[in-house]
Amino acid sequence: MGSIVTTAQEARLLCRHNQLTNTAGRAPGYLQANLLVLPARYASDFHNLCLRNPVPCPLLGMTAVPGNPSAIRPAKCIRSKDFDIRTDFPKYRVYSEGKYVESRRDLLDVWTNDHVGFLIGCSFSFEDALIAAGLPPRHQKTHTIVAMYRSTIPLLPAGIFTGGCCIVSMRPYRPEQIERVRQITRAYISTHGEPVAWGWEGAKQLGIDDVEKPDFGEPQQFEEGEVPVFWACGVTPQLAVEAAGKKIDGLVFSHEPGHMLVTDWTAEDLQKLQPESV
Repeated sequence: MGSIVTTAQEARLLCRHNQLTNTAGRAPGYLQANLLVLPARYASDFHNLCLRNPVPCPLLGMTAVPGNPSAIRPAKCIRSKDFDIRTDFPKYRVYSEGKYVESRRDLLDVWTNDHVGFLIGCSFSFEDALIAAGLPPRHQKTHTIVAMYRSTIPLLPAGIFTGGCCIVSMRPYRPEQIERVRQITRAYISTHGEPVAWGWEGAKQLGIDDVEKPDFGEPQQFEEGEVPVFWACGVTPQLAVEAAGKKIDGLVFSHEPGHMLVTDWTAEDLQKLQPESV
């Protein structure tokens, strides 16, 4: 798992220097964030998409000025002045005309003065609470990337973003554990909240034919009697970008699924956060 990480800033610096990849379970107590970066002329449409779809796209923060990779609002999201959205995620994806182009460690030579970045809540943020309750997610125990799937839940449209469906993440649990899991994660509204579906029938309702073949991340090990439990996932904006396709002129960037930004928000800050607050 690499170096021990106790603070958000330590995690970000390790990511910047390519010494940390999978951020699940790192810097316990701090909220983690997904990423979408796009040209400024589409920022209003994406902001509205988040407001219309707060469960899969809970907005935590955004860059304060187009082209500035260091200033985030609200400021408490990233308190350190030593921050760069182009380097402080462990890994990024590049999209052109809605198509995935490449993955890379930083955005330094592709970032422009026109880019605006958005931080989206991540379900890794509630995993510490699950661990404290004796319900650790399987991917943390096996040191794998959480399994993620394309679902058939449609996004409500906003501006150029008129298509796409929700991505969901999955963690295995026994049926008798699900109510407790729902109760724990329900409070984390700014990081997707409680599950959207569970059980093998729930997988079918989401349009997932084979749980053993995730679209992102890695397959998870099921122990006897366990069933899949699904949460909305912050990889969803990447599907919205794919659906927008050639409507977007210019490069779009996202995080590589499973490779998040550790923010300075703490679990104690959670009750103050609302997805539409930025």
